Amino acid sequence: MIQQRANFDWMLKELAECVPNVHQVVVLSSDGLRIARYGGDPDAADRIAAACAGLQSLASAVATEIPDSDGTMNMVIIEVNGGFFYLMAAGKGAYLAVLADQFVDAGLVSHQMRDLVIRIGAHLTSPPRRNGQTV
Repeated sequence: MIQQRANFDWMLKELAECVPNVHQVVVLSSDGLRIARYGGDPDAADRIAAACAGLQSLASAVATEIPDSDGTMNMVIIEVNGGFFYLMAAGKGAYLAVLADQFVDAGLVSHQMRDLVIRIGAHLTSPPRRNGQTV
């Protein structure tokens, strides 16, 4: 995955630049490691990736309480004072996160995230790790 990080950056830039008011885009593994980012600083992207690991786990746990759900988290949207946070499944073991301000077109963000995942979802995978090593 590390070797592909630079290849993702331009795609993330495209998403951020075609949707006004998007401030940061992060691709992360299910265990909370940053794979790629656009916008913001690297430390913020690392914190977002770590927080997303817990959020996707929580969403999946809640999803199992919904009748006929297989527990798979597809998308989480959080609205806070001043903006929005989006988290979308983006491939096996990988997620796409977007932070935007309060003036973002929420539908456009979701649409562009889905388009990006469809275009490159097969490449947005993160193999499982044990003891810090890819298995």
